[in-house]
Amino acid sequence: MSISLIAVFIPILMMGGIVGRLFREFAVILSVAIALSMVISLTATPMMCAWLLKENRNHGYLYNLSEKFLQWIISTYASALEFVLSHPAPILLVVILMMGVNVFLYIKVPKGFFPQQDTGRLVGTVVGEQHISYQALMEKSKWFEEQVRTDPDVQTVTLVLGTSGGGFGGNR
Repeated sequence: MSISLIAVFIPILMMGGIVGRLFREFAVILSVAIALSMVISLTATPMMCAWLLKENRNHGYLYNLSEKFLQWIISTYASALEFVLSHPAPILLVVILMMGVNVFLYIKVPKGFFPQQDTGRLVGTVVGEQHISYQALMEKSKWFEEQVRTDPDVQTVTLVLGTSGGGFGGNR
């Protein structure tokens, strides 16, 4: 349980910035869902299987048809399991190697949610009343421009007055 929770929960919690804050709740929900799934799979599922899969001597045509294939799967799994259990050192080496590859890929693969080419451009619109003069609109727009410039995260501000909305319902 703890390994699967760590594998899901820790990388998401380690994400910084906005993305980390966006997905923190998702990480908690996902880890709780995994924990509940584990509890159900270790308790309720075996009980239901014991109740539902009682041996029935009268098998149908489909069962008899698929029985050889299913027996082949079981025997293949048994031979693979026997091989793994009889060679613990190489298998442990493969597991450690795979964990190292996962750590390497976790470090190398980009983790950003937002594209790197995002310029962070934000467009705002100030609309004056219909009877406002151009000079009064300019004064009000300058006030808005000064308010935006006081934000330390803003690099540039562009102010355009007197447009008709770029052709979207304005006067032509």
